[in-house]
Amino acid sequence: MPYPVKKRLVLLLLISFVVLDLGYTFLQAYQLPLEGDLPAIVLPHATCQQVLQDPFGWAVLTRNEVYVAPNRFFAHAAMVTYFKSVPFALQRLVSPISSVYAACALFAVAVQALLLYVLGVYISGTYSLRAVRLWLAAALLAPLFQLAGYNDQMGIVDHSITYTFFYAFPMALLLLLLLPFYRAAYQGQPLRLNWPRRLALIGLMVVLAFNGAIITGVVAVLFFGIVMHWLMQHKQKGNYFRAAHWLTRLRQTPRQPVVLLGLFTLLCLYSLFIGINEKESHIPSPPLWERYLRIPLGIFWQFRKLGLPLLLLACLANVQFIRRLLPATATTERLVRILKWVGLFALVYVLLLPLGGYREYRPLIVRRDSDMPIVLCLMFFYGLSTCFLLTYLHGRSRRWYTLGVLLFSAIFLNANKPWLKENNTCERQSLVQLAQARESVVPLCSECNVVDWGRTETPENSETAAQMLHYWNITPEKKLYFTKCVPHPTSVLPTASTSWLNKSVRRNSLQ
Repeated sequence: MPYPVKKRLVLLLLISFVVLDLGYTFLQAYQLPLEGDLPAIVLPHATCQQVLQDPFGWAVLTRNEVYVAPNRFFAHAAMVTYFKSVPFALQRLVSPISSVYAACALFAVAVQALLLYVLGVYISGTYSLRAVRLWLAAALLAPLFQLAGYNDQMGIVDHSITYTFFYAFPMALLLLLLLPFYRAAYQGQPLRLNWPRRLALIGLMVVLAFNGAIITGVVAVLFFGIVMHWLMQHKQKGNYFRAAHWLTRLRQTPRQPVVLLGLFTLLCLYSLFIGINEKESHIPSPPLWERYLRIPLGIFWQFRKLGLPLLLLACLANVQFIRRLLPATATTERLVRILKWVGLFALVYVLLLPLGGYREYRPLIVRRDSDMPIVLCLMFFYGLSTCFLLTYLHGRSRRWYTLGVLLFSAIFLNANKPWLKENNTCERQSLVQLAQARESVVPLCSECNVVDWGRTETPENSETAAQMLHYWNITPEKKLYFTKCVPHPTSVLPTASTSWLNKSVRRNSLQ
């Protein structure tokens, strides 16, 4: 049945806004410089080769070997596959230098688009791209994706393409995996999946389990919450401690979700086990009690700008609006409970973070990458509750609330400036200089990092990046380089030695 004219116009406006926002993200991401993890993983460097040869960490299990990223095969494989194919396809349209930046930007936009769609399905309850409520949810969430502005506090798409591959992308896949379970639970219906969908989910579980620590941590907390919810649901006075009662409940529990989620849990537990032999976990680190003491300062650091506090305030305000402006129903009570579960998830997740080890590039434990699952939960609840209020409020309340939502979105849109201060202009000039140079070792008079986290002090330090640049056809042959000029003090990004808190230069999270 065709939409009425007014509804079609609204749908067109929402689609246009989301598409324009994605284009805006491409414009921003296209300005981002490259970083040191990219060539080491994609080439790959010798330290990153073993994980590609041992996808499931058998060397850890059989020989107790310690090496880089034993439980992150699919993250490495995804980067290798992408950056050894997409830049070459783009070179038919743009120069080799631009092709690499364009490939990074396209992937960033693809991840954001996938997250907007999956979260939109969670919020709207429909997969249809013709549904107004799905595009409304996406339009509400689009301003919250910050590549400038509040990126350092709540950025989902990172300035580092490696971090986008290792954090945002697997989180999008995890949301996709959990979607049928969520829809079945939300609708109060049994999970019914045919064999092709079951096999697809199992394959996705394998991919996610061997994608890094963030997925296994989220799954551990999430399934703890599921078990707690199940226990609370089936608690009965008088026979709560009787074994027969629980045996009966277990027999009544649907087998399909239990088997699938149980398998995913076992895969994640195995991944956590082999992750103990991750090379970087064996470096000296502060004691556990000190890591816990750093959490409050890390939370304060995340709340130092307006973005994350404003998102949290919007979620809390929506709960109050639901309670005060709408009649109490099963749906409104469910929305309130969802926020409570989000709060419990955030609490348990943050308390478990110090147990995951210490990284010197994440000194306060809590950072935008480690707390990304919490930010996504807040985004989800904001979209869910806002769509609900926009649907069921009427009259003056709806007009005032709509104005408030527009103001909220405008604040985030205004903060997310189009032109980034930390852009790739300087790096591009250095790459052009490398491409045109005749010597095999090129001194670069540059005030920026060139395909590295820091300054390249000696030619030997550029070996991996030089090979990667030649592979991408940026240089006609391998050309080592180093930074010859001393940069102006105000033009250098702070490093670990100059700034303990505002660490813009991040070391490889995989080493």
